[in-house]
Amino acid sequence: MKLYPAIDLKDGVCVRLLRGEMTSATSFNDDPADQALRLAAMGFEALHVVDLNGAFAGHSVNHNAVSSILDVMMAPVQLGGGIRDMNGVERWLDAGISRVILGTAAVRNPAFVKEAAKAFPGQVAVGIDARDGLVAVQGWAETTDMHAVDLARAFEGCGVAAIIVTDIARDGLKTGVNVDLTGQLADAVSIPIIASGGLKNVGDITALKNRAGKPIAGAILGRALYDGDIDPAAALLAAR
Repeated sequence: MKLYPAIDLKDGVCVRLLRGEMTSATSFNDDPADQALRLAAMGFEALHVVDLNGAFAGHSVNHNAVSSILDVMMAPVQLGGGIRDMNGVERWLDAGISRVILGTAAVRNPAFVKEAAKAFPGQVAVGIDARDGLVAVQGWAETTDMHAVDLARAFEGCGVAAIIVTDIARDGLKTGVNVDLTGQLADAVSIPIIASGGLKNVGDITALKNRAGKPIAGAILGRALYDGDIDPAAALLAAR
């Protein structure tokens, strides 16, 4: 299992939200490049970056912050938030992003996502953000009537590199990862599944690894890592 420490960007600084609510942002570092280097020094070999402003605006906003991270990072960086068309995909991949994450676009324009996945093999992931099992879009501001599992199945066999599934109700709260929801998606499709939302300690990583069914490909670490509830060395050891 691969671990992805998260850098969420709001107005150019690193923040963490509660349940995806922009008004609940807590700032952790006003220098995204410095935060990226800190995470790399902990031993993490990949980075998960989200342009929160972009997710709400519908287009990339934190260009300078993301670029500053790319300037210092040797490890792969995946990016989500506001990437809604092929130009956005190409621009970020050309800039050095290793994998773009398409969320709202996966619901609004699945044909585009499939086209992008075919055009850029291994470099397009789908972000499925769910509230009570139902998909949310537009920076989690709107909940649809589509079940997360059904959306995942819609991208089976089209070349999507991974699906990142986030339980919005748990995000930022450190109440424990939703192993059941993550497992449902893993068992439903052959696409690698990455867990996100609510991870509170190393035990959550172990729970994801030990569940019956198809293996979980990865997990995203957020507030618990920033607050010191997750020891990086222990987490990496558990993931291996």
